[in-house]
Amino acid sequence: MPVANIRGVNIAYQILGEAGPFVTLTTGGRRGHQEFLPLGRKLAALGFRVLLHDRRNTGASDIVIDDAEGAEELIWADDLAALIRHIGAAPAFIGGSSAGARLSILVALRHPEVARGLLLLRVTGGAFATARLPDNYYGQFIRAAEHGGMAAVCATDQYRERFAANPANEAPLRAMDPARYIAVMRSWLTAFSNGGEWPVMGVSEGQLGSLKTPTIVIPGNDNTHSRESGLAAAQLIPGAELHDLGLEQQDLPLIPFEQWAPYEDEIATTFAAFMRRVTAE
Repeated sequence: MPVANIRGVNIAYQILGEAGPFVTLTTGGRRGHQEFLPLGRKLAALGFRVLLHDRRNTGASDIVIDDAEGAEELIWADDLAALIRHIGAAPAFIGGSSAGARLSILVALRHPEVARGLLLLRVTGGAFATARLPDNYYGQFIRAAEHGGMAAVCATDQYRERFAANPANEAPLRAMDPARYIAVMRSWLTAFSNGGEWPVMGVSEGQLGSLKTPTIVIPGNDNTHSRESGLAAAQLIPGAELHDLGLEQQDLPLIPFEQWAPYEDEIATTFAAFMRRVTAE
């Protein structure tokens, strides 16, 4: 898998497809890009070049625990914009699910020149997500560092997965000062938690209303990715299109994206039709 040095950090990525407009897909949580390989291949077969990447601190990309550039999700947005420029893909359609949807919105807000359109899946918002995600992203690792230092952090399932994807990440993280790690994670936790009361987590209504990027939204159907959050995003983003898969809201904390496999053909054809319209316009 290719690796690009983006803003001083090694970012693992791959491109599916040989020709056509570029589209990026970013996964949710801290999962690597592999989750989107099936959907990416479907879009590539429909005539698009699909850029998949592992954000820093996910997958096979470098682990860099440093808040000098601010909130982690803003860093991810700046990295993706720089990667798009690096491979000559600008402007591209920017898409993703959950955290990847938030990332897509942030790229369009911070770097509108690289965003041709937004493809938003399973938008995050609501009281349940606001209560669950900060601990999932940051709180659990702060507690591990407080109780057992970096050895305890490195022993968590999420970090073991990252070391398996890129063994070179383990030694530098294990050697990090636990106090510094805790300070950065607390800084990111505070930034991530701010704005939890907004309909779309982490993005204000004013920011959504300021978007000028053509957008399509496909809502989720679990408590982390509520249908209401997807509807709110489609209503607040000027001119956004809404595509309803007809799924009933489930009273479940999270439905893994792989359980959406039966809907990937419809998602791919819907996104492809949207991108063709935007490209033609």
